[in-house]
Amino acid sequence: RGPYMDEAFHVPQAQAYCRGRFLQWDPMITTLPGLYLASVGVMKPAAWLFGWTGSVVCSTGMLRFINLLFSAGNFYLLYLLVFKIHQKNKAVSGFQRILSALTLAMFPTLYFFTFLYYTDPGSVFFTLFAYLMCLYGNHKTSALLGFCGFMFRQTNIVWTVFCAGNVVAEKLNEAWKTKLQKKRDEKIPSRKGPFSDFVRILQFLIEYLISPKNLVTLSALTWPYIVLVAVFFGFVFINGGIVVGDRSSHEACLHFPQLFYFLSFTVFFSFPHLLTPIKIRKFLLSLRKHPVHYTLITVISLFLIWKFTYVHKYLLADNRHYTFYVWRKVFQRHELVKYVLVPVYLFAGWSFADMLKSKSIFWILLYFACLLAATVPQKLLEFRYFILPFLIYRLNIPFPSLYRQLLELAFYIIVNAVTFYLFLNRTFKWPNSDEIQRFMW
Repeated sequence: RGPYMDEAFHVPQAQAYCRGRFLQWDPMITTLPGLYLASVGVMKPAAWLFGWTGSVVCSTGMLRFINLLFSAGNFYLLYLLVFKIHQKNKAVSGFQRILSALTLAMFPTLYFFTFLYYTDPGSVFFTLFAYLMCLYGNHKTSALLGFCGFMFRQTNIVWTVFCAGNVVAEKLNEAWKTKLQKKRDEKIPSRKGPFSDFVRILQFLIEYLISPKNLVTLSALTWPYIVLVAVFFGFVFINGGIVVGDRSSHEACLHFPQLFYFLSFTVFFSFPHLLTPIKIRKFLLSLRKHPVHYTLITVISLFLIWKFTYVHKYLLADNRHYTFYVWRKVFQRHELVKYVLVPVYLFAGWSFADMLKSKSIFWILLYFACLLAATVPQKLLEFRYFILPFLIYRLNIPFPSLYRQLLELAFYIIVNAVTFYLFLNRTFKWPNSDEIQRFMW
């Protein structure tokens, strides 16, 4: 009933804001005060409207209720995004859209924090809302919502850039199609070679982006996002870094294996779509067809794991999180385990990319750039950091069959039930503390 884990910092901070002490700040908090400002903005009018007084206002239970509101909003936003992204697919029924939104709203890593006073539901709410407004062309509103998301978690600026990039990717795709059509009409032969497509696209990007006319057009379309990114850099300069409060445990680094962890995480939670016999067969065919490509990717992966694997002190010390057990039971079994897993990462990466092949090449490049920016700088392996990139990916893959949707939903329900059971019933104590500890994401 009392504040648990990070709530021990969030709840007192929100209560200080409720009492009007806006200059009071707990130096252990690393995010901006979006959650507390939103809480006061809801709680104070509600208290006046319903006549609440005393300890009820901004109590731990009432503050958690804020995240219940955000989670309900996330369900509705996910439904609207499913509808918008897949509106051309006439085979998808209204029931399937609702089912898809419900499944994503119950995504275990996000759903668990509906019931605790953490920043995740609000952070996801404003970022998804910004993405929806971007898809509808309301870019000023999207940038404003992106600012709200940034106030919940600074790394959400990456997904504001993603919204701006959607506009840019659309324009690039139009210009690319025009150029290809012109080549076909003029019967200009294409260069052949293993990296010829990559070279052509890179050449096109450079040509397009050095044109002052194109830059002016893109700037006119994306200026609200440019303003927000400028505000972000201003904040980083004044603050001396992206983290507010305690920076000792949140140092940025080039932790490239985070990408491999994310891909494995995505395959695990999207196994009805990504881990199928057909996919495995197609992957093996691809391996046989492009041995040089896969050999090169394997060598690069091994090098990145060798040189850029970091282990955060929290990961080794805090046995209340699933990541602690994943690391201990898998990665700490032997020094070579992290290298042996490379074939798993290769399949995860191939399957992940294969599901996005219906998107334009520029959208894919944009998404992967944002995925790298959101995950790689994080030293700590924390599944909560994967929520937004996972949801955006999952929203944009081809609409799954009803059978796969139901399988995915059933899996999420089971994972949620097990997590809540462990959290509520499998409590334990540390030797040096009388406080009850609980398992959680």
